[in-house]
Amino acid sequence: MGIEIERKFLVTGDGWRAQGEPVLLRQGYLSSQAERTVRVRIEGEHAVLTIKSKNVGAARGEWEYPIPVADAAELLDRLCERPLIEKYRRRIPYAGFVWEVDEFLGENAGLVVAEIELPAEDAQFDKPDWAGEEVTHDLRYLNSNLIKQPYSTWK
Repeated sequence: MGIEIERKFLVTGDGWRAQGEPVLLRQGYLSSQAERTVRVRIEGEHAVLTIKSKNVGAARGEWEYPIPVADAAELLDRLCERPLIEKYRRRIPYAGFVWEVDEFLGENAGLVVAEIELPAEDAQFDKPDWAGEEVTHDLRYLNSNLIKQPYSTWK
């Protein structure tokens, strides 16, 4: 079993836009329950099926398996909960880590978040100036919750 330790931050300003190459991601959920999520994702020319356990702090179990892109497309079109999550992702190296900046589209347009995966929950890291308020523990920002309550419906 893999363990994912991730911290999430709102993005401020536009300093991140000139960094990293944007790649379109389409993803959907076969299960979006809090205890477990099962996600299908197409990123560029690759597709994966990912299973994640419930968060405990900033950590959770994660299992990820490559699948054929055609199978992923069919799962997204026919079986996944709606709406799908569509976003552009930029991977930006900064101070020894790679930050993933997601600019959401569709019903979540206007939301931009940055995530950093860490080797331990207490790992020290420097934040780039465009990484603002931390929202790691705000469940609204989980992708699996953005399909239930898209950003466009927040007040």
